Amino acid sequence: MTQRTLSVALVQQRCGDDLKANLEASQQAVREAAAGGARLVVLQELHRSRYFCQTEDPAVFDLAEPVPGPSTESLGRLAAELDVVIVASLFERRAPGLYHNTAAVLDSDGSLAGRYRKMHIPDDPGYYEKFYFTPGDLGFEPIETRVGRLGILVCWDQWYPEAARLMAMAGAELLIYPTAIGWDERDTEEEKDRQRQAWTMIQRAHAIANGLPVLSCNRTGFEPNPNRAEPGIQFWGSSFIAGPQGELLAQASTDDETVLIADIDLGRTEEVRRLWPYFRDRRIDAYSDLTRRFRD
Repeated sequence: MTQRTLSVALVQQRCGDDLKANLEASQQAVREAAAGGARLVVLQELHRSRYFCQTEDPAVFDLAEPVPGPSTESLGRLAAELDVVIVASLFERRAPGLYHNTAAVLDSDGSLAGRYRKMHIPDDPGYYEKFYFTPGDLGFEPIETRVGRLGILVCWDQWYPEAARLMAMAGAELLIYPTAIGWDERDTEEEKDRQRQAWTMIQRAHAIANGLPVLSCNRTGFEPNPNRAEPGIQFWGSSFIAGPQGELLAQASTDDETVLIADIDLGRTEEVRRLWPYFRDRRIDAYSDLTRRFRD
């Protein structure tokens, strides 16, 4: 079988209140990744700002921008200059009162190859995303680029095997998860470890179940809750790149800013799926109950 190696990079960074500084840090990290040989660079979820969903504040909608818009234009120029594909997670203003958590893909010629709008929207303490984001309406469709067909999903999507499966069934060659997830400092160290391990395991399981590499890019650093009523979030970093059998190819630390680079062999999907033929043996005639919320 033909080997097809792709060098990929994840940008794990801290974010502050200065939007311009955050974007410049992301761009500098993209340059570092390209200098290291990466052809595909993934930025973390909502990399332009702090993770603002810790509270519900109508003024925060001023952070949103159209897609295409200023950030995609700037990152598109950078993608063309460096001959890389960039996955950028943005707060999309679609229309007045209509906003999405959107991953934009800039192809290596600078064009907007496509976008994915986050489908699963959480609403939990510290993660009040339903206040800000309308659930995605573009489905689970891979985005065609010069480096391959990218199956983009975002953060909370990463816990759902259905999302990964549908991307794989549609022909994705990679599963990519821009992410913002961390610890509540009031949890015990044992609980923190269980959460982080579960987060890694579920995504590695998606790699195994679909025979696809997985790229998961999380933010790092502490971000205080703006209203001070809660302690804030310590984002646990740990961005990682896994192969199609769930094997870890590279993983970042919990608390360092990192440009994580690894080579993946896209040709291994064919080899792995021949040995573990999950798609062949799926009982699609028996899965109709998956469209139900629950079986009472």
